[in-house]
Amino acid sequence: MEQEQTMEKSNPLKNEAWEWVKALLIAAALVFFIRWLIFAPFIVEGPSMEPNFHTGERLIVNKIIYALHKPERGEVVVFHATKEKDYIKRVIAMPGETVKVDGDKVYVNGKVLDEPYLKQALEDAAKKGVPYNTRNYPEKTVADGTVFVMGDNRSNSADSRDIGFIEYDKIVGRADLIFWPFNKISFIHM
Repeated sequence: MEQEQTMEKSNPLKNEAWEWVKALLIAAALVFFIRWLIFAPFIVEGPSMEPNFHTGERLIVNKIIYALHKPERGEVVVFHATKEKDYIKRVIAMPGETVKVDGDKVYVNGKVLDEPYLKQALEDAAKKGVPYNTRNYPEKTVADGTVFVMGDNRSNSADSRDIGFIEYDKIVGRADLIFWPFNKISFIHM
């Protein structure tokens, strides 16, 4: 009789332990699925995307969005620049479009590109009487299956002006959310 009571007491413990193990395995599988297939964290390194993104900020990159549609102008993308290094830049021009950078103006198909994400930086530079961008780019047509990208910190960015057009298959995904530091948590808008 005493042995039966001991067995009955251990069964609920075993059952609860098994439920915890199952819950942890399901959580681990979900984390793996979400982390590797849908979203990925990215840490901003360097000044190339200032004033909108700063070194040390952590972002969530949506990896599945471009399976549904192609990148769009103004979106912030993360892509494989080299085998060891990913870059974060903004999409400026699409396949078949012409792009030219002349001072603080970016021309797409001969028209000045409206860049609201740089409005304050451009105004601040103008007040100081200095150009925001000191690196020009001659007019070129964006190749099929690629995009032309630039950093928001135009004078201090290794981007398509240096490394060329970015192939679609090199794009990891779209930066959708700043999640660190906590005081900067926000969705990323164009």
